[in-house]
Amino acid sequence: MPNIDIAGNDLYYERRGTGEPMLLIQGLGGNSLHWGEGFLSGLEGFELILFDNRGAGRSGAHEGELTIVDLAQDALGLLDALEIGAAHVVGISMGGMVAQEIVLAAPDRVLTLTLGCTFPGGPEAKMTDMEVVGMLAEAVLSGDDERTLRVGYEVMIAAEYGEQEGAYELYSELANQYRAPITVLMAQLAAIMGHDTSDRLGEITTPALVIHGTADRLMEAENGELIARLIPDARLELLEGSGHMFFWEQPERSAELVREHAASAGAASQ
Repeated sequence: MPNIDIAGNDLYYERRGTGEPMLLIQGLGGNSLHWGEGFLSGLEGFELILFDNRGAGRSGAHEGELTIVDLAQDALGLLDALEIGAAHVVGISMGGMVAQEIVLAAPDRVLTLTLGCTFPGGPEAKMTDMEVVGMLAEAVLSGDDERTLRVGYEVMIAAEYGEQEGAYELYSELANQYRAPITVLMAQLAAIMGHDTSDRLGEITTPALVIHGTADRLMEAENGELIARLIPDARLELLEGSGHMFFWEQPERSAELVREHAASAGAASQ
């Protein structure tokens, strides 16, 4: 699969399927593999545009600071380079923050908006519990890769799903491929901490769907509820018992929600 230069950043991307384009944006440390085939295979009827954020996955190295706006400009630049005028935009976690900046900067480029397990920043947003932050920090600083994986799994995945046979092995296999460097993770984390669209979300007129797992420990569901209140006429779907990676835990239902949202909004505009 190809890489492409976007304003000096070497981005890996894939195009798969046919139909209206759908741009999928991953979160902190994530890459295009992390969507999982269970979720992606449920998005039939759309051309999926998958890519790795700068410095992550199979994209080129990145040094220095980052902002969410920088990442949004990368995504818009990719659409430009691929000669895609407008797309359905799906972003999860940090990718959901990027998607917010995309639709605010270029609303005409976004056919529909889907925001998963993300937050808007601002005074009403619920930050990650400090106990969870401490667990993750201690694991990373230990230098023990297996411990880091185990703690990440405990935080990212809801307990009920996490106990299923083979679930950890799949998580571990994907997590060990194309790990983002610690410098990139820190730059992405700083970008997240600087994110705040809370006083601008009321400007969004694009049809919006907000999805959040009720058992999300990394980004609590209060944030999804807040986003859905701030975006006019946004639809909120809470997935009972799912954690941060709801699209892994409930791939068929997650794909159904995204697919039907994009299709119904497209039909309404005709």
